[in-house]
Amino acid sequence: ATATAAELATEPARLAALRDRLIRGVLAAVPEAVLSGPAPETGERVASNAHFVFPGAQGDSLLFLLDMAGVSVSTGSACQAGIPEPSHVLLAMGRSEQEARGALRFTLGRTSTEADVDALLAALPSAYAQAARAGLADRAPRLA
Repeated sequence: ATATAAELATEPARLAALRDRLIRGVLAAVPEAVLSGPAPETGERVASNAHFVFPGAQGDSLLFLLDMAGVSVSTGSACQAGIPEPSHVLLAMGRSEQEARGALRFTLGRTSTEADVDALLAALPSAYAQAARAGLADRAPRLA
């Protein structure tokens, strides 16, 4: 269905409120998570986007585990889709390669709802715990 003029006028505020709810929820669900970019209160964030680094976890593992729970996320920017390299933007911001590999992008759109955010927040703690365990296994010393 085509959006009405009223919907188009209110959509940025609706998305920003949903994004802020998502950001607060992610930080509460996974206190280790680090929000990339300015705090929501600054008004300097894109209304439909939240980007996090999840220390000790591989973004690809998180993506897979969240996908299994019915939540779609991305490990990189839209222009980097399908490229298995850490984000050059995160590296330029001073993140280590390991940190950059633990990044996830959450994008909201016209069809996004509070129920979608709730589904993410319900699935995230377990997915992060599993991905962090897998990340630790990748760094464990190998016995010959």
